[in-house]
Amino acid sequence: MALSPLFHVAVLLLLLAPLNLTNANSEGDALYALRRAVKDPGNVLQSWDPTLVDPCTWFHVTCDRHNRVTRLDLGNANLSGSLVPELGKLEHLQYLEMYMNELRGAIPEELGGLKSLMSLDLYHNNLTGSIPASLSNLSNLKFLRLNANRLTGEIPRRLTQLRNLKILDLSNNDLCGTIPTSGSFSKFSEQSYANNPRLEGPELVGFVRYDAGGSCN
Repeated sequence: MALSPLFHVAVLLLLLAPLNLTNANSEGDALYALRRAVKDPGNVLQSWDPTLVDPCTWFHVTCDRHNRVTRLDLGNANLSGSLVPELGKLEHLQYLEMYMNELRGAIPEELGGLKSLMSLDLYHNNLTGSIPASLSNLSNLKFLRLNANRLTGEIPRRLTQLRNLKILDLSNNDLCGTIPTSGSFSKFSEQSYANNPRLEGPELVGFVRYDAGGSCN
């Protein structure tokens, strides 16, 4: 007896369902790790219930038609605490918007694994430590705004490999070393680096080596 086309469709959906469920659980776990790491006096994360299978039902979370998290909108949400390395598991994330909060601590190197990311906005927080060189892996990144934090160390030269980068703002930090000017960085003005008193530059290609002054802290 021949099987109807509807039967084949039903079987296919049953086979795909566990994959979608696994993906949802993994992304939900990553987001809930963030919720546990921050203080939320305004209860903007109240809907982030770990007992719900699908994080796409949570407020401030946007998903695509395959129920994969593509956007996290938590700008100006009165959050304090720290970013978590688990955010690097959001493989399809395109927008990470956590600006104008009271976040502290380091930017996790694991964010360099967000290969779909187009916008990373962490400005106006209290983030410390260096800018992870792993961010150079974000080949789709167009907007990188880390201004108005307390970041230190050198600007990783590998970031000049970000060919799609259109907006860069590293101003109002405590960065040091020399400003790179090669690759995509050739199009950014001094405003991108303003108010970093220990930052020197721009690098003069052929005259001053990027690492001529040694490392800085």
